Amino acid sequence: MNISLEPQVALITGASSGIGAGVARAMADAGAAVVINYHTEAAPAEALAHQINVAGGQAIAVGADVSSEEDVERLFAQTLDTFGALDILVANSGLQKDAATVDMSLADWNRVIAVNLTGQFLCARAALRIFQRQGVRQGVSKAAGKIIHVSSVHQRIPWAGHANYAASKGGVHLLMQSLAQEVSHQRIRINGIAPGAIRTAINRQATQGAAEKELLKLIPYGRIGDVEDVANAAVFLASDASDYIVGSTLFIDGGMSLYPEFHGNG
Repeated sequence: MNISLEPQVALITGASSGIGAGVARAMADAGAAVVINYHTEAAPAEALAHQINVAGGQAIAVGADVSSEEDVERLFAQTLDTFGALDILVANSGLQKDAATVDMSLADWNRVIAVNLTGQFLCARAALRIFQRQGVRQGVSKAAGKIIHVSSVHQRIPWAGHANYAASKGGVHLLMQSLAQEVSHQRIRINGIAPGAIRTAINRQATQGAAEKELLKLIPYGRIGDVEDVANAAVFLASDASDYIVGSTLFIDGGMSLYPEFHGNG
């Protein structure tokens, strides 16, 4: 299957590194013009945009805090100013501030919820307003717009010591489904991706050496995921090849969400 996203416009939040950067690169390779959002790391986002442009694609890097309504509105306005349209939103921004619940500060709880959940709401709302104004762009896509909410296996798997993160991802799951229920009749497709253990800079300690051996006990498929595994799924969900997929979450986890500890009857 040869998937093309040309001449669509994709905005990827949290795209200066890791999964977000991989998704931006993959969508550019598929022909989309991409907006690479970052919060604090401008240099890698601008370097990625430069690489895409040098290779013949179209990309810009835009700084914005997705938990800020003002920043989000500016981010989407700049997307329209530059490319004139928006077809795909990948809501990927997220962070962790881990602690046992008895030790977790309210500030850390609020910050994780603000970025991981409220940020996805603000970005989805901004995208929906654009999609509703645009309607279906004939010859571009069968849908008026696509939103991909990047969640985590921890929307399903409880995670002691990470209550704020797990709660935010559980919220993302029902946010995605509720929005899909609300707007699918407008030919707007909303789906989710739930990655498991993926090799990124933030996960380096957990995916190397002895830690990797322990982690692999939780992954029936027997390997750590790569950024490309998630990026390929995002390109598929953004394309017309997935036009009848609505309100679904695609787990990219090598089977981690199957609770492998219960293999052999627990």
